[in-house]
Amino acid sequence: MENLEDSLKFKTWKKSLEENKIQLKSYEELATVRKPNGEVLFTFLKMEAVDPEGHFLPSSVFIRGHFVSVVTCLKDKDTQERFYLLVKQRRVGTGGFFYEHPAGMCDSETDPYKVAIKEVEEETGLKIKQEDLFSLYDKILYSSPGLLDEAGYFFGCEISLSRNEIQNFQNKTTGDTSEHEHITTFLCPEKDALKYFQHTSGVMATLLFRQIKGIKE
Repeated sequence: MENLEDSLKFKTWKKSLEENKIQLKSYEELATVRKPNGEVLFTFLKMEAVDPEGHFLPSSVFIRGHFVSVVTCLKDKDTQERFYLLVKQRRVGTGGFFYEHPAGMCDSETDPYKVAIKEVEEETGLKIKQEDLFSLYDKILYSSPGLLDEAGYFFGCEISLSRNEIQNFQNKTTGDTSEHEHITTFLCPEKDALKYFQHTSGVMATLLFRQIKGIKE
C-alpha cells in the first residue's frame, strides 16, 4: 500500500508549492482512493498554506496528478483523408457516453512520452513510437487550478495507413476492466470531430492539432 507522501502525485504537488514559495503549514488527508495495486489514484486534502504575500490559500485541494492526451490521426495513404481514432466510454460525471482522444494518468511515471505511447496502444491497439509524437502546446496545461492540481500534456500524432488498415481500428473493445474501463474505438472523419466532443480538452486539442497541421474547417 503506497503512502500518500511517497506517491509521485503528492510529491509533484508539494514541489509545485515550494517552487511558488508557498508555505505549507499543515494538511489533513480527508479521503484517498487507491488503484488495485495500492498506488494512490487521487486524494482530497484539507490544508493550511500561506503565499509569499502573507495570504492564506483556500483550504481544500483535490490531488489527481498529471495526464497525457494524444490526438491520434490516421491518414489514408491514397486519398489523404484524415480520421481521428477516438475512444468512446461512459463517464461518471454524467453517466453518459463521451468521445475522447486517447488519454491517461501519469500515475507513477514521470516521462509523459512513455505514458502517451502506452495509453494509445492500450486504448486503441495502435502502436506508436516517441518520434511519432509532437507537442500541441509548449507547456503543461491545468484543468481547474482553483481546486485541482491536475494538468495535461497534449500531444498529436499522424500515422499514414491504407484504408483497410484504418478500418481495422473501428469498433474495437479495449480498456482495463479491473479499473472499470469499458472502451470502444471510433473512427471519426476529421471534418466531423467537433460534433462529438462534449469536453473542453477534446475541443481544444483538436483545434490545436488543426492549427499545427494547417487544416482548415
